[in-house]
Amino acid sequence: QVQLVESGGGLVPPGGSLRISCKIPGRTFNTWTMAWFRQVPGKEREFVIGNRRNGENPAYTSSVKGRFTLSRVSAENAMYLQMNNLRPDDTAVYYCAATSRRLITSTQRLSSEYDYWGRGTQVTVSS
Repeated sequence: QVQLVESGGGLVPPGGSLRISCKIPGRTFNTWTMAWFRQVPGKEREFVIGNRRNGENPAYTSSVKGRFTLSRVSAENAMYLQMNNLRPDDTAVYYCAATSRRLITSTQRLSSEYDYWGRGTQVTVSS
């Protein structure tokens, strides 16, 4: 069983920064497809950012361009999401997702393509 463990969420004022992490104990995931999704109540889970192998330029939703950065550190078995210039509409539960399959670019934004999920971490942007 693959476990994904998110951490680092919290409350931050508009314009602030936050880094959340996703750890996968005991797994080497350099060739896995991994992503961050987010969800607010009453809406579908939304693809935020992700890549299909460690080091690949990530795909991202347009609203986070220039503000969010994805990184993977294989020595730590971890993936990070650095979020800068946060806005109130970034408020959501953020989920880490992974699959050992290399997804094609047209499907990597689909939540149904991911086999493993974390429990989520709440990010609230408010003054």
